[in-house]
Amino acid sequence: MKKFSWSRHSVLIIAIVATWITTYIGYHTSFNMKIDNKMQEFILFMNPLSFLLFIYGLALFMKSTKKRNMYLLTVSMITSIVMFSNAVFYRFFNDFITLPVLFQTNNFGDLSSSVTGNMHLTDVLFFSDVLIILLAIRFIPKVEHAENTGKMTRKLYFVMTAVVMMLNLSLAEAQRPQLLTRSFDRELLVKNIGAYNYHLYDIVLQTKSHAQRVLADGSELVEVSNHINANYAEPDPEKFGIAKGRNIIAVSLESVQSFVINEEMNGQVITPFLNELSKDPDTFYFSDFYHQTGLGKTSDSEFIVENSLYGVNGGAVFFTHSGNTYDSLSERLGDNGYFTNVLHANGRSFWNRDIMYDALNIEKFYDVESFEVSDENSVNWGMKDIPFVEQSVAHMADMQQPFYSRLITLTNHFPFDLNEEDKLIEAFDSNSTTLNQYFQTVRYTDEAIKVLFEELKEKGLYDNSIIVMYGDHYGISENHDKAMGKYLDKEITPYDNAKLQRVPLYIHIPGYGKGETIDEVSGQIDLRPTILHLMGLETKGDLQFGTDIFSPEHEPFVIFRDGRFVTDKNVFVKDVCYDTETGEEVDRAGCDPFVERASTELGYSDMTIIGDLLRFKDEGISKPELKEFEEK
Repeated sequence: MKKFSWSRHSVLIIAIVATWITTYIGYHTSFNMKIDNKMQEFILFMNPLSFLLFIYGLALFMKSTKKRNMYLLTVSMITSIVMFSNAVFYRFFNDFITLPVLFQTNNFGDLSSSVTGNMHLTDVLFFSDVLIILLAIRFIPKVEHAENTGKMTRKLYFVMTAVVMMLNLSLAEAQRPQLLTRSFDRELLVKNIGAYNYHLYDIVLQTKSHAQRVLADGSELVEVSNHINANYAEPDPEKFGIAKGRNIIAVSLESVQSFVINEEMNGQVITPFLNELSKDPDTFYFSDFYHQTGLGKTSDSEFIVENSLYGVNGGAVFFTHSGNTYDSLSERLGDNGYFTNVLHANGRSFWNRDIMYDALNIEKFYDVESFEVSDENSVNWGMKDIPFVEQSVAHMADMQQPFYSRLITLTNHFPFDLNEEDKLIEAFDSNSTTLNQYFQTVRYTDEAIKVLFEELKEKGLYDNSIIVMYGDHYGISENHDKAMGKYLDKEITPYDNAKLQRVPLYIHIPGYGKGETIDEVSGQIDLRPTILHLMGLETKGDLQFGTDIFSPEHEPFVIFRDGRFVTDKNVFVKDVCYDTETGEEVDRAGCDPFVERASTELGYSDMTIIGDLLRFKDEGISKPELKEFEEK
């Protein structure tokens, strides 16, 4: 019988396999990550491998057996500590550790006081690979390196590592398109690229932002401020302060687009309550209002409304720049006696809200733990809108007044699933299940808004409040143009796609009596100054790119994150200029003056966010410096 002989790389192989298996088992024993199908399970199983092959494989460059073994032990200890730390942190915060969290030392007090209580006996599993590697080093006989095959072995090894990494990324991208560009959910990243690669990605992301921030200086803030001040629009004196002292209730209408308002689908009214509200004498309804979000979707909408800044290109500001200094709507209102809060029946860390809300100086976040959520009152992504608004109003009834509450609805979210008892109209009959069901979920959200108004009146909050409601982003993408064409009875063009980015905006002021429908072009970027002026708060000198929609000086010019724009005369899409009214292609000369302006404005917004320029405002850039810069 042939005697068994150990390979010279036996300890390396054992180290990789041991850490791989302990990581995978740790995923299931210490983290509550939802796995929807077998492919997701396979990705979860393989995602630690590429990192472990690479990091352990560096031992192949070490000639001394003793050094190699020490290196393997050190790596296994570090990976074990990383997984153990994440497990303890996850049990307390239901989230994974990020660099911004590590640098926010005020979090450590809460965590350190609960570390002992959040340690489990099973956590020793994370260190079992260290023990296995120690045993392998102790009992496996030493085998000298064959110097003549070392280089070829290393080349083949790292080629295999690259193949494993590409396979992992390909499968992850197939399961979740734009995974890395839409990095809004840390758990999603860990499920797809693995805990170790997630931390590397977080380091790269934060390092890049930090480097760009370091290179910024105060002169850039002066330049941006001068641009904004030159485009400031004075408020309408008749509307300035008309809602002063009232509570502000802002409602983000998930995925609601304007094409459903005051319209029917196969003879069925889609939004009866919102239709009625648009004609209410206490309501200003904006029929040509646009969302301006990018890949950040709902979080971009929140960011734009709070800051009157555009989102960043290729990512979500909530994730990439949550450590910045901001001059948010919430901060201004908080400084003027408002209790600022957000109500959303979702996890604290989704879209990085727990960290970003601190940066925006939002006083309290009523997350999923603040609501009574059950299988009976949930569907699709979570809690249904009707029980959500009912419980939200109950929270508002207990708040100190005046308050600024922002509610984020959820039911009208892709893939637009709804329980049978909540389907108040029949589905559409196109080739798109998405669009067919969309009308039903919009109808349900409309009913929820009706309940919201009823609850506010019942709790005595209605008369002393102003209610602002806006669509956060599109619900039906260009992938459903054929189905949309059937509903609109026309072929969908790039012009139509731009116009379909309209979302409803309602500003309802009980008792005002002078409401109207306003058809001037405006966008989410304009909400911050508009709301503050209605509350009687001046915004001149604030770093904001929007202007008060009610101002006689407001310009009908809306810029999209991808460079498209809409004016009262033209729509610009993919280097083509269209007539706003007819949709016909026209001479580009009508659009040219706005092309450079759109690029400049987006550039200044990016400069503000990436350079974290508002920190210089806090450090005290004086008015003489502004004047000196203008003179130069």
